[in-house]
Amino acid sequence: MPKTKTNSRPLWAPWRIEFIRSEKAGKCFLCNKKDEKSSPDEELVIFRAKFNFIILNRFPYNSGHLMIAPYRHIADLTALGKNELHEIMDLMVRSQKTLQRAMFPEGINAGINLGAAAGAGIKDHLHFHIVPRWVGDANFMPVIGDIRIVPESLANTAELLRKSWE
Repeated sequence: MPKTKTNSRPLWAPWRIEFIRSEKAGKCFLCNKKDEKSSPDEELVIFRAKFNFIILNRFPYNSGHLMIAPYRHIADLTALGKNELHEIMDLMVRSQKTLQRAMFPEGINAGINLGAAAGAGIKDHLHFHIVPRWVGDANFMPVIGDIRIVPESLANTAELLRKSWE
């Protein structure tokens, strides 16, 4: 028997309309983040290191969803230099500690998707995901409605994580 939707109501996510309506310049949004003059609040940058940076995901799976990316626009993990690779791993550990200190997750997903076939939404600029998890955070909403609930504004989460950074 086919599923029918009855009594459906919209779930508002007004922060997404800015992205939907924005002009797409064709540029990679992960590039050019080394510039200290850009506003961390505007860019959601949590921390800038020598070769890589940490940014809050603008369309998170969970509150506190971080992405760690090299400044260089590269798609292949094997193209990372030794210093970039070592620093990324260090930033992953530091991100885990910061999330644990600031948000008290009960678990963390950490990973990377290389290429569109692997699920990379940004296939040309590699980046690692660090996603804090809580028991029960994957409730019925994503299963039946393809909806995720993020309980705090991205700007407030970014501020919290910057203050908690070592």
